[in-house]
Amino acid sequence: MNILPAPEFLALAGARRAIDHVDDALLVLLAARRRIVGALAPIKRSSGETTRNPDRETHVHERAQRLARKLNVPDATARQLVDILIRDACRLQGLPADLDQGMPATGTRMIATVMPTTLETDPVPPPRWLRFVPPPRHARAVLRVIPQRWLAGAVESLLGRALSPLRGGDALEFVDGRRLGIEVADLDLRWTLELRDGRLHASAAAAEATVRGSLTDLLLLASRLEDADTLFFQRRLVLTGDTELGLTLRNVLDRLPWEEIPLGLRIVLNRAARLARAARAAHNGTA
Repeated sequence: MNILPAPEFLALAGARRAIDHVDDALLVLLAARRRIVGALAPIKRSSGETTRNPDRETHVHERAQRLARKLNVPDATARQLVDILIRDACRLQGLPADLDQGMPATGTRMIATVMPTTLETDPVPPPRWLRFVPPPRHARAVLRVIPQRWLAGAVESLLGRALSPLRGGDALEFVDGRRLGIEVADLDLRWTLELRDGRLHASAAAAEATVRGSLTDLLLLASRLEDADTLFFQRRLVLTGDTELGLTLRNVLDRLPWEEIPLGLRIVLNRAARLARAARAAHNGTA
């Protein structure tokens, strides 16, 4: 396993953040398009246009193909994107979403079978009962009565199982004897872990680098439901101390084969992270 030097990793992280910004812009544009389509729907109905317009769809496709060629975007990619946009517009207007309507018959599907044929653009609101689930910070009082060595042992065991696919290789050699801290801000918990002889051990010494964040964001990171670059860029996670150590370890963990982590642990992390995210959304009044 190759570990990128810190400068190259920073460049990679910067490029990924730029991609995230482009993705955000695409979603903003999609939302704007949907609003316009929604405003257009009653106008079309009042004018008696209650079916799809093959000529209009062909025109949209042709415009996209011309622009795609100028921008060196593959024709197939542009066609698939426009197909998705048309399908979404049809859903908004209550029209049949047959992607082949109005297009020349080719005997093949418009969208490759490996590509999703539905677009989930409407966020699903979290269940209302989650509003009654107290935020993690309310568990502080309970956690204070639990011996810290028990909590540290649980974290040590959990992370040890997660890192088990890397044992026996040289991926973790650079952190042998180094100390990394984890701080759960809303629970007021912090631990220092040290890798010795290929295993993680809780340490009473000061951490050389510390990752700090809320329980929800740390779970989202651990379950890979959210990208680390995004969490750090949005300051939802903060790295302090030896930045090079933290970034290099972050690079190694990013390459950790998720499918080799014990299945039971993956299920627990995924469900816990989804529940925590939905509960936070319910408290914030957002999806």
